[in-house]
Order: sequence, then C-alpha cells, then structure tokens
Amino acid sequence: MNFYDTNLTQVHNDLVNKRISVTELTKETLTNIKAHEKDLKAYLHLNEDAALKEAAALDKEGVPADDVIAGMPLAVKDNILTKGLTTTAASKILENFNPVYDATVVAKLNQHHFINVGKTNLDEFAMGSSTENSAFQTTSNPWDLTRVPGGSSGGSAASVAAGEVLGALGTDTGGSIRMPASFNGIVGMKPTYGRVSRWGVIAFASSFDQVGWLTQNVKDNATLMSIISGQDKHDMTTSDREVPDFAAELNDSADVKGLKIAVPKEYMSDDVDAGVRKVIMDAVKHFESLGASVDEVSMPNTKYGVPAYYILAPSEASSNLQRYDGIRYGFRAKDVKNLEDVYVKSRSEGFGAEVKRRIMLGTFSLSAGSYDAYFLQAAKIRRLITNDFINVFKDYDLIIGPTGAHPAFKIGSETEDPRKMYMNDILTVPVNMAGVPAMSVPAGFSEGLPVGLQIIGKMFDEKTVYKAGYVFEQTTDFHKQHPQLGGQN
Repeated sequence: MNFYDTNLTQVHNDLVNKRISVTELTKETLTNIKAHEKDLKAYLHLNEDAALKEAAALDKEGVPADDVIAGMPLAVKDNILTKGLTTTAASKILENFNPVYDATVVAKLNQHHFINVGKTNLDEFAMGSSTENSAFQTTSNPWDLTRVPGGSSGGSAASVAAGEVLGALGTDTGGSIRMPASFNGIVGMKPTYGRVSRWGVIAFASSFDQVGWLTQNVKDNATLMSIISGQDKHDMTTSDREVPDFAAELNDSADVKGLKIAVPKEYMSDDVDAGVRKVIMDAVKHFESLGASVDEVSMPNTKYGVPAYYILAPSEASSNLQRYDGIRYGFRAKDVKNLEDVYVKSRSEGFGAEVKRRIMLGTFSLSAGSYDAYFLQAAKIRRLITNDFINVFKDYDLIIGPTGAHPAFKIGSETEDPRKMYMNDILTVPVNMAGVPAMSVPAGFSEGLPVGLQIIGKMFDEKTVYKAGYVFEQTTDFHKQHPQLGGQN
C-alpha cells in the first residue's frame, strides 16, 4: 500500500476496527519501501525485524482507540539516536555506531507505540542542501529521479513524498526540513527553537538545530508535533511552556479571516525564479480571497542571512565535532604510528569533504585573529535579523513567501560550487537565526516540479502557522498531486 490521500485518523480507525492488522500494515509498508529503494535510496537502515516484532506485540495487546499513532509506521532521520539501531548521521566516522539510548523524541514516540520502519538518509551530519553529501548514497527526488530531494532531510522527504510513510522525523538547522518539503511537494514544519528536545540528536549547530516533521498533510504534522514537543530535563534549552494540541482547531470551521499577513519584498526579489514568484503571488491572492489581509513589508537584513549563517553554524559545528577523535567512539584509522596520527588520520578518513570544509571555516572564524572580524560580526547580524522579525510581528500575525528560490535542481549540478549550494538556503536560514516557527506547504508547480509556500509565525505560535497552512491546503488541491515514481515529470 501507499499512504497517498489518507491520514493518521483514517489509518488508525482501520487498525482499531481490525480492517487491517498492525503486522499487515507494517509488512506492506516495508514491502513498498523495498520496492522503491533501488530508485530512491531514501533509507540507510531498515528496522524490519524489530518493527515486525513490535507490530505483533501490539496486535496481541490491541491498538488503543485513543492513541492515533499507535501501530503507525513512521521513519526517523539517521542523525536521531535509536537504541539498538545503527545511527550514523550518514558519516563514515559513525558507520558502526549503535546507540545505547533513544533520543527524547524517539522515546516519546515509543510511549505511543509507533512503529519505526527505518533510518533515513541525509547530508553527512546534516550539512547540506541536497542529500548529496551522504557518505553512503545519494537520495533521488521521486518527482524526477535525476533531481535532488533537498537536504539535509532528503531521505525523510523522499520517503513521505513517495507515499511510503505518513510521516518522518527530520532536523532543521538552516532549512533542512522546509527545503526538502518544498522540493518534494509535502508538508514540513520547523517548530520554535526550544519547543522540541534536541537530546539524543547528533549535534550540528546547537543554537540552530531543531527537530520537526515531514508529512503528507498539515493536520498529521500538527498531531505528531504535539507528541514530541515539551520540556525535557535532559535539554536545558527546551521551553517550559504548555504544549497545546496543535491539531485541535484544524477542522471545517478553521479560517484565516482577519489574519494580517506580511510578504517581505526581499523574499520576492529577482533572485527567485519567475515561476516560483508566480506560484507565491497566486498563493497571496488566495489568502486574500479567504479573508486575510496581505501587505508588502521590508526585512532589509535578509540578504546578510546566508553569509552570517555560514560563519555561525560552522563555528558551532567545529566545536561539536571535536568529540570525533578516533579514541572515544566511532571510526579509527588503521596504520597509525602515534597519538597525532590517530587524531589526524581518523578525522581525515572519517569525515567527508563538506564536513571538513565547515570545520575549517568554523575553526578559522573562532581563532584569536579572526573572532572579532568574523564570528562577532555575524552574531551582531543575527541580532539584526531577529529584530526584523520582531518588528514585522508587531503588526502582523504571519509572514509568507517562497520556501526556496527555485524548484529541485539536478543531481551533481551544484556540487562543484559550494557558494552556489549555500545560497539555496537564502530564504530559510533567517528563520533559524531568529528561532521562530515556519512551515512549508505545497503551493503549486514550476516547470512540472513542486514549489513550497513558507509560512512563518511568531515565537511559540505554531497554532497560527498550522491553521493558515491547513486552510490553504483544504482550499487547494496541490497536496493531492503525487509523483509517478520512476517517471520523469
């Protein structure tokens, strides 16, 4: 089976009423994944034996009628720790790493008896915009197998877009949930920084990283987000705010009447493809027809987002990745003669080119002779970008614009020019720098490829983001259009 044109509630009802068993559902899901893997390469590890064992136990016990994700096959990005299941962050340096505990988000899902069908591919240590930086394989976009699925959560996005699962966990440091969602024509949500625990998530840039969901539809995303959100004693950056039921108001009475929406002119510049701009302008008109008011605003510091991000995030990465030294755990080089050889050869052989590039960039930015000129100035720019959001949100409820400046690009077309690759994040990194929530929803097509609408909200106001996305989704049919896997669109 595939999960197109269905949702958590419908599948859950089928399980509760025994129209299908959890074991049958899990087997069919795994069969579907295997059938697509030759083309997609979305998974690094399938969790077949453990998934079927959990499914059989749940069938014996009975699926709880009040728990919508019990028995639900879902996927987990491979930089999120899963006890007893290899977790590599798509890096050779962690090729055989077997965690001894679950990440908090996985532990919360386990409490609801979800079925973890496997670990999805990503850019190594989540560093990339295309899932071409994985040490093991390159994932393809199901809409066109010659194109990238976006990154770094490309495996999760491709699996959802191919109808293999209803939802998959991803992480978003500079757009790594929202960009794959846009490229694959699905829903991807990055919550407010601190809304979801990062404990057990392999760190890239700790002040940017956030866990979220890629799903077939908005309501499922909201439902799953409520489950993984909340304060965690293991993560001191998590908020103690009460977690609302994000999906509670997503019903036939939901509307956007009276919502004040801002469209930054910087998000609609000539750097954005004409086809993408048309899709977004059509979306703007649609929101106006639904009763929202939409105004153009300016967020002048947007243009500094990418340069500042690629100083700050690599600086944090250079610190976080110091722990991979060939001694404590992970890959260790052979034929070493002394301690320095262990460090240098293990890291040289274990890390890929993009990870090395960011470590060097970050270490340089933090060095005594460069800190004031680079890191400190980038931190000041981050404050200015945050102020842009604060100022707009004084008068508006939401900000909307394109998720990406263009649709999915060809595999290999940008790997030789890191600067061009980095610029893919121009519309997503400001959100991470400010820590606000943002979601990409399917908004149309350009050149036959999906285009995502980015909906940005105030701090801890995911409910309004979800409501706007839900109303847009329910009054359009873009989310009902799916790739013909294996065909070229």
